[in-house]
Amino acid sequence: MGVVSRIVIFIIVGTFISGCGFSEKPVPSLAMSNELVVITVQYTDNFYRDIEGNFSGITYDLINEFASDLGLDIRFIIFNHTSDALEALKKNQAHLAVGLDITDQYTSNFRLGPVYLHAHHQIAFNINYPEPKDMNQLIGKEIEVPVGSTHEKQLIKKKQIIAELNWVSVSQSSVDLLTKLNQGEIGYTVADSLQIKKASHFYPRIKGAFELDTSVSRWIFPKYTEKALIDKTDTFFERILQDGVLGSLLDSYNGHYHRLSPGDIYFFKKKIETTLPNLQRFFNQAEKLTGIDWRLIAALAYQESHWNPKAKSPTGVRGIMMLTQETINHLKVKNPTDTKQNILAGAKYLQLLKEKLPETVSEPDRTWIALAAYNQGYGRIIDARSLAHRFKLNPNLWIDLKKTLPLLNKKHYSGSIKYGHARGSEAVTLTESVRAYYEILKNVTTDNS
Repeated sequence: MGVVSRIVIFIIVGTFISGCGFSEKPVPSLAMSNELVVITVQYTDNFYRDIEGNFSGITYDLINEFASDLGLDIRFIIFNHTSDALEALKKNQAHLAVGLDITDQYTSNFRLGPVYLHAHHQIAFNINYPEPKDMNQLIGKEIEVPVGSTHEKQLIKKKQIIAELNWVSVSQSSVDLLTKLNQGEIGYTVADSLQIKKASHFYPRIKGAFELDTSVSRWIFPKYTEKALIDKTDTFFERILQDGVLGSLLDSYNGHYHRLSPGDIYFFKKKIETTLPNLQRFFNQAEKLTGIDWRLIAALAYQESHWNPKAKSPTGVRGIMMLTQETINHLKVKNPTDTKQNILAGAKYLQLLKEKLPETVSEPDRTWIALAAYNQGYGRIIDARSLAHRFKLNPNLWIDLKKTLPLLNKKHYSGSIKYGHARGSEAVTLTESVRAYYEILKNVTTDNS
């Protein structure tokens, strides 16, 4: 994916459109503009602030990729309510809108882009409360949803059928409400099923009940949008479908969450409390040495040894990072049983693997592929890339190498590749597990803890 090195400007617009710097004038055409102006709403599931305060989400990443293609800066105008956002878009006050749930009655007023994501909206509940089986069982319950969100609209629609249904609409995101749900401050909320699945990795008291409704994500344009912008949008979506960027984005947000069982998560979080504090300084030093996020290094170490400095396998790999003798010799590790030396060496080895990959491999795929190489060796990545070429897949994308690495186990393919038979499935399992542990660490720590 392209890297956007531009200042992103956010203007928060209140209900009465009183945000400083907001102009109600129509935006200029792309040819006359040095920025892509994008409208969104404050509480949307696929465009949000992460725990570190950075904007994130599939929708946000797609807009960044598109702006990179156009060579434009981005200016986001964030409304509190969808109705205000659509009214501004109707007046051509932005080039397009993202993260808006638009009903059929409004579609004739706008042009709709291609669908890139299907969302399943689900009732989430705290397991200390009864699990509801249908909407009637939510009557009289303590429910909160983000104000102006798709979830609020869905409840409004249900209330037309069930008049007794009530809830509280609050100025908080679904992520915030799921946190409150886990803490027992509320009993129920509505969220994207993927968000609930993610949250359950961090918050053991959260569970999903029945599905409320579904929706799709797509960009929305003013009805009389210039042809150049529509053509560039069509070309953009054709490209990201063909080169795998869209698939990689979807994978980066949800591809690894099924790897961990509730037991895995429970014991990992216990280790974060009991063992991680004693290792923290070594992981921080490893980050300073390599530039790799300490939490990723820690996640890899946990997957390898469960943070046991004395770990040793029957094949001779040892220490908290489970270093092979070849790696120990190559990096000139004096004492591989020393926790600090072992962690620094493991991080350095991962860095070397990342640097060894072709320049055509960009982040985050470079990191995920390097993790697979850490498990099975760089030669196995060469073989998996060769098979990707053979099957007309993209060898630079982790989402495609996930398909070819397991083929290294099979005799049918292992005889026709350079390095022969390998346990490629194990490399996929390690990488996806590390990604899941890494996400948990990012949600319970900060990058400079």
